[in-house]
Amino acid sequence: MAFSAAFFTSSSPSLTLPCKTRRPFYSQTGYCLTPLTVRASTTLDYSKVSVEDKTPNPSKTSSWQWKFKDNYINIYYEEHVKESPDPPKNILMMPTISDVSTVEEWRSVARDIVQRVGEVNWRATIVDWPGLGYSDRPKIDYNANVLEEFLVDFINARNGPISDSENNLVVIGGGHAATITVRAAKKGLVKPTAIAAVAPTWSGPLPIVFGRDSSMETRYGLLRGTLRTPAVGWMMYNMLVSNEKAIESQYKSHVYANSDNVTPGIVESRYALTKRKGARYLPAAFLTGLLDPVQSREEFLELFAWLEGKIPVLVVSTEGSPKRSKAEMEALRGAKGVSKFVEVPGALLPQEEYPTKVAEELYQFLRESFESRF
Repeated sequence: MAFSAAFFTSSSPSLTLPCKTRRPFYSQTGYCLTPLTVRASTTLDYSKVSVEDKTPNPSKTSSWQWKFKDNYINIYYEEHVKESPDPPKNILMMPTISDVSTVEEWRSVARDIVQRVGEVNWRATIVDWPGLGYSDRPKIDYNANVLEEFLVDFINARNGPISDSENNLVVIGGGHAATITVRAAKKGLVKPTAIAAVAPTWSGPLPIVFGRDSSMETRYGLLRGTLRTPAVGWMMYNMLVSNEKAIESQYKSHVYANSDNVTPGIVESRYALTKRKGARYLPAAFLTGLLDPVQSREEFLELFAWLEGKIPVLVVSTEGSPKRSKAEMEALRGAKGVSKFVEVPGALLPQEEYPTKVAEELYQFLRESFESRF
């Protein structure tokens, strides 16, 4: 019989989808620190952005215009560096794709890594995807190819934010962002010197639970179309996604492993993101599987296998991920193309919940992979 199944999975909040199924799915070495300086061209007032992330040295931010077809889309990014006479080596950090995706999830990790004293002077750039975070959110037809095109353009742009990173770039991504990066590298569209995949995923929330048969794809299309409509779309988005109770439930059920770490400040900050103009367009694509870079675990493993012997690849799994997402991460343990596999506390956003643990694993990977080369 048909019923409404409430579920929490991947990086999305609760949704209700009419469907036929038998049951619903419910669901961190010692080092030294030096003063940190953050460089960029414009400043954002973080007192209006995040309750949780105020520091003595507030971040400065910049924007970059991405040309997509006939549109110019303002892309938000920030850069973290420390004062050093040595030329920097570049890290690009890509946020996990979700309805509340934001550069904030990587900020503590970026600051931790760039402050460490070692053989390499690291510089970290964090960028919001188009349609998410503090980037513009135009009404375009978002899919995995669009996001891959953005990533490629951002990395390869002449006079772009990381234009000095040729043959000198490590990409770190969470969730779908990691898999999109690996796919672009396999195609030869980007040439990072290493990739770190943190809690990597490849399937959107609805497909991972309800599958991809023709009947379900029709339902996904109907839901996606409804969410994109002018009036009804906002009503549905506000009811299912853009409310504080839904966001709190999302974080406590699968985004964070420890519900005590879900503070009112986190919820308020993420709720504000869902109120930005155009906020519902990309999440509508993510929830219904249009942003999935592959369609099966076999394809997922093949992407990583192609990197075997070419570049170092770190996979960071988490102890408390949802069952289905955890199974995909575990499939990469010992898999071809994966140079190192580690596990840290957390669920789908360990870089935000346990930044010290994630930063330590990432820094050790960077040391093992690069310091002896310079």
